Amino acid sequence: MLRTILIYGVIGGLIAGVAISVVVLVLGIHSYSSGYLSMLVGLSTIFVAIKRRRDMDQGGVIRFWPALGLGLGISLVAGILYTLTWEGAQMVLGTAFDIDKYAAAELKGLNGAALAAKTAEMQALVANYHNPLFRLPMTFVEIFPVGVLVSLVSAGLLCNSRFLPARASGGQA
Repeated sequence: MLRTILIYGVIGGLIAGVAISVVVLVLGIHSYSSGYLSMLVGLSTIFVAIKRRRDMDQGGVIRFWPALGLGLGISLVAGILYTLTWEGAQMVLGTAFDIDKYAAAELKGLNGAALAAKTAEMQALVANYHNPLFRLPMTFVEIFPVGVLVSLVSAGLLCNSRFLPARASGGQA
Protein backbone atom coordinates (compact mmCIF):
# COMPACT_ATOMS: atom_id res chain seq x y z
CA MET A 1 0.00 0.00 0.00
CA LEU A 2 2.95 2.34 0.66
CA ARG A 3 4.02 1.96 -2.96
CA THR A 4 0.52 2.96 -4.13
CA ILE A 5 0.50 5.96 -1.79
CA LEU A 6 3.87 7.14 -3.06
CA ILE A 7 3.13 6.63 -6.75
CA TYR A 8 -0.31 8.24 -6.77
CA GLY A 9 0.73 10.94 -4.30
CA VAL A 10 3.70 11.99 -6.43
CA ILE A 11 1.58 12.00 -9.59
CA GLY A 12 -1.23 13.97 -7.94
CA GLY A 13 1.12 16.45 -6.28
CA LEU A 14 3.03 17.12 -9.48
CA ILE A 15 -0.16 17.55 -11.51
CA ALA A 16 -1.62 19.99 -8.98
CA GLY A 17 1.66 21.80 -8.36
CA VAL A 18 2.60 22.25 -12.00
CA ALA A 19 -0.97 23.25 -12.93
CA ILE A 20 -1.25 25.92 -10.21
CA SER A 21 2.26 27.18 -10.95
CA VAL A 22 1.49 27.59 -14.65
CA VAL A 23 -1.91 29.18 -14.03
CA VAL A 24 -0.75 31.67 -11.43
CA LEU A 25 2.91 32.35 -12.11
CA VAL A 26 3.05 32.02 -15.90
CA LEU A 27 -0.45 32.96 -17.07
CA GLY A 28 -1.04 35.44 -14.25
CA ILE A 29 -4.54 34.17 -13.45
CA HIS A 30 -5.25 34.73 -9.75
CA SER A 31 -8.58 33.09 -8.96
CA TYR A 32 -9.70 30.68 -6.30
CA SER A 33 -11.66 28.63 -8.81
CA SER A 34 -8.67 27.95 -11.05
CA GLY A 35 -6.52 27.10 -8.03
CA TYR A 36 -8.97 24.64 -6.55
CA LEU A 37 -9.76 23.17 -9.96
CA SER A 38 -6.07 22.36 -10.45
CA MET A 39 -6.01 20.77 -6.99
CA LEU A 40 -9.07 18.64 -7.76
CA VAL A 41 -7.56 17.49 -11.05
CA GLY A 42 -4.35 16.44 -9.30
CA LEU A 43 -6.15 14.86 -6.36
CA SER A 44 -8.37 12.81 -8.66
CA THR A 45 -5.54 10.29 -8.38
CA ILE A 46 -7.02 9.44 -4.95
CA PHE A 47 -10.21 8.14 -6.54
CA VAL A 48 -8.24 6.23 -9.17
CA ALA A 49 -5.95 4.65 -6.57
CA ILE A 50 -8.79 3.56 -4.28
CA LYS A 51 -10.75 2.13 -7.19
CA ARG A 52 -7.69 0.31 -8.50
CA ARG A 53 -6.93 -1.14 -5.07
CA ARG A 54 -10.56 -2.23 -4.67
CA ASP A 55 -10.89 -3.79 -8.12
CA MET A 56 -7.41 -5.17 -8.81
CA ASP A 57 -5.98 -6.03 -5.41
CA GLN A 58 -9.03 -6.84 -3.29
CA GLY A 59 -11.47 -8.55 -5.61
CA GLY A 60 -13.93 -5.66 -5.94
CA VAL A 61 -14.38 -4.96 -2.22
CA ILE A 62 -12.80 -2.33 0.04
CA ARG A 63 -13.85 -1.14 3.47
CA PHE A 64 -14.28 2.55 4.25
CA TRP A 65 -11.40 2.99 6.72
CA PRO A 66 -8.68 1.34 4.60
CA ALA A 67 -9.90 3.34 1.59
CA LEU A 68 -9.84 6.55 3.62
CA GLY A 69 -6.35 5.74 4.92
CA LEU A 70 -5.12 5.22 1.37
CA GLY A 71 -6.65 8.52 0.31
CA LEU A 72 -5.18 10.43 3.26
CA GLY A 73 -1.74 8.97 2.59
CA ILE A 74 -1.95 10.09 -1.02
CA SER A 75 -3.15 13.52 0.16
CA LEU A 76 -0.14 13.85 2.44
CA VAL A 77 2.37 12.96 -0.28
CA ALA A 78 0.55 15.10 -2.86
CA GLY A 79 0.46 18.04 -0.45
CA ILE A 80 4.21 17.83 0.13
CA LEU A 81 4.92 17.61 -3.63
CA TYR A 82 2.47 20.46 -4.34
CA THR A 83 4.23 22.64 -1.78
CA LEU A 84 7.69 21.84 -3.12
CA THR A 85 6.58 22.35 -6.73
CA TRP A 86 5.05 25.73 -5.89
CA GLU A 87 8.20 26.75 -4.03
CA GLY A 88 10.40 25.61 -6.91
CA ALA A 89 8.33 27.48 -9.47
CA GLN A 90 8.62 30.66 -7.42
CA MET A 91 12.42 30.25 -7.22
CA VAL A 92 12.77 29.58 -10.95
CA LEU A 93 10.55 32.50 -11.93
CA GLY A 94 11.99 34.78 -9.25
CA THR A 95 8.66 35.75 -7.76
CA ALA A 96 7.00 35.38 -4.41
CA PHE A 97 3.50 34.87 -5.86
CA ASP A 98 3.32 38.61 -6.45
CA ILE A 99 2.19 38.96 -2.86
CA ASP A 100 2.52 42.73 -3.17
CA LYS A 101 0.01 42.79 -6.05
CA TYR A 102 -2.35 40.59 -4.05
CA ALA A 103 -2.10 42.90 -1.03
CA ALA A 104 -2.74 45.97 -3.19
CA ALA A 105 -5.79 44.35 -4.76
CA GLU A 106 -7.21 43.60 -1.30
CA LEU A 107 -7.00 47.34 -0.43
CA LYS A 108 -8.96 48.57 -3.45
CA GLY A 109 -12.24 50.23 -2.63
CA LEU A 110 -11.49 50.70 1.06
CA ASN A 111 -11.16 54.01 2.87
CA GLY A 112 -10.87 55.44 6.36
CA ALA A 113 -10.51 53.08 9.30
CA ALA A 114 -11.22 50.00 7.17
CA LEU A 115 -8.32 50.94 4.88
CA ALA A 116 -5.95 51.48 7.81
CA ALA A 117 -6.89 48.15 9.42
CA LYS A 118 -6.63 46.21 6.15
CA THR A 119 -3.31 47.92 5.29
CA ALA A 120 -1.79 46.75 8.57
CA GLU A 121 -3.13 43.24 7.97
CA MET A 122 -1.72 43.11 4.43
CA GLN A 123 1.68 44.47 5.55
CA ALA A 124 1.90 41.66 8.12
CA LEU A 125 0.89 39.09 5.49
CA VAL A 126 3.52 40.35 3.03
CA ALA A 127 6.23 40.23 5.70
CA ASN A 128 5.19 36.74 6.80
CA TYR A 129 4.91 35.41 3.24
CA HIS A 130 8.58 36.12 2.60
CA ASN A 131 9.45 33.77 5.50
CA PRO A 132 9.60 30.13 4.29
CA LEU A 133 8.61 28.85 7.75
CA PHE A 134 5.30 30.66 7.26
CA ARG A 135 4.89 30.15 3.51
CA LEU A 136 5.55 26.38 3.29
CA PRO A 137 2.94 25.28 5.87
CA MET A 138 0.49 27.84 4.47
CA THR A 139 0.91 26.34 1.00
CA PHE A 140 0.49 22.79 2.34
CA VAL A 141 -2.71 23.80 4.14
CA GLU A 142 -4.15 25.04 0.84
CA ILE A 143 -4.26 21.55 -0.67
CA PHE A 144 -4.44 19.09 2.23
CA PRO A 145 -8.06 19.84 3.28
CA VAL A 146 -9.10 19.38 -0.35
CA GLY A 147 -7.34 16.00 -0.28
CA VAL A 148 -9.19 15.05 2.91
CA LEU A 149 -12.51 15.91 1.26
CA VAL A 150 -11.67 13.98 -1.92
CA SER A 151 -10.54 11.03 0.25
CA LEU A 152 -13.79 11.02 2.24
CA VAL A 153 -15.97 11.19 -0.86
CA SER A 154 -13.93 8.57 -2.75
CA ALA A 155 -13.86 6.17 0.20
CA GLY A 156 -17.57 6.65 0.79
CA LEU A 157 -18.47 5.97 -2.82
CA LEU A 158 -16.04 3.16 -3.52
CA CYS A 159 -16.73 1.13 -0.37
CA ASN A 160 -19.99 0.28 -2.14
CA SER A 161 -18.96 -2.52 -4.51
CA ARG A 162 -21.92 -1.73 -6.79
CA PHE A 163 -20.55 1.76 -7.49
CA LEU A 164 -18.52 1.53 -10.72
CA PRO A 165 -17.97 -2.21 -10.43
CA ALA A 166 -14.94 -3.82 -12.01
CA ARG A 167 -15.51 -5.08 -15.53
CA ALA A 168 -15.73 -8.82 -15.94
CA SER A 169 -12.67 -10.26 -17.66
CA GLY A 170 -14.59 -12.76 -19.76
CA GLY A 171 -14.30 -10.72 -22.96
CA GLN A 172 -17.88 -9.45 -22.72
CA ALA A 173 -18.60 -5.79 -22.17
